[in-house]
This record gives sequence, structure tokens and C-alpha cells, in this order.
Amino acid sequence: MWLSLGKQGLIEQNGDYVKVVGPDRPNPVNVRTLPYPGFPTDAQQPLTAVLTRATGVSVVQESQYDNRLGHVNELIKMGAKVKVQGKTAIVEGAPKLVGSPVKASDLRAGASLVVAGLSAEGTTEIYGLEIIERGYERIVNKLLALGADVQKIETKD
Repeated sequence: MWLSLGKQGLIEQNGDYVKVVGPDRPNPVNVRTLPYPGFPTDAQQPLTAVLTRATGVSVVQESQYDNRLGHVNELIKMGAKVKVQGKTAIVEGAPKLVGSPVKASDLRAGASLVVAGLSAEGTTEIYGLEIIERGYERIVNKLLALGADVQKIETKD
């Protein structure tokens, strides 16, 4: 079953899954994290990664926790245009991100790097995969099942 959403994308529902296909570049948004039922702070970092590819300027305000914008420096290594002012990130969307070596400092920061890496041109090396795997069990296998070009490389640290 398909549901057309015009030029913005489409939704496919088939049995036990729903597939959502959006536009190549999302529209910019302004968000502020809030306690339930507001925008969840846990979704802020992956959303910030998505907004690095938006068609304009977005503003992300983190009102719940300090130090939740630490992932921005890693996104900047990939070509993202983000300025942090206190607990606010001003994100200027860019047509592309480029693969780069980056490091996950925590679970949600790692999720944002995965999101950014999947949309980047070239190869992104995300160090600290063990941090990401604590919260996203079998993430590599799940991404492979979705058709992502990813591989887990064991290192001797």
C-alpha cells in the first residue's frame, strides 16, 4: 500500500513495516527541547544532523541538559555549518556533507554521526561504535538490512 505525499515524499505501508521517503533536502525548522509531551531531548542530536542538510537556517534550542551540543564539532568536521551560542545551535543547511573521521562522545551524539554519515559523500569513520551499540543493538546489521553501505571494523585500542 502506498500513500503519496506529493513532491515532498511518500509513505509505503506493507505488513509489519512502514517506509517513509522524504525529499532530498528537508525544510528548515526551529525546535526547543521540552519535557513530555514536548520535543524530546533524546531526539535533538539526530535531528540536528538532519538539519545540516536542510534548505535554509534552523534553530535548535536544548533546554533540558547542558553539554548536549558537543556533537556539533564532529558535524562541522563533515562540512556542516553550525554555530553554537550557549545551549542553542544555529544550523545553516548545506547541499552536502563529506565523509570524515569522527568520534562518538555519547550515545545520542553517536546516533547523530550515523545519520550524518549515511547522507555524506565519501567514507565516514565513526570511532566509539561500542558507545552507539549500547543503545542501538545490532545497529550495523540493521543498517545493512536497510541497504546501507556500512561495515564494522575491529580495532586494537
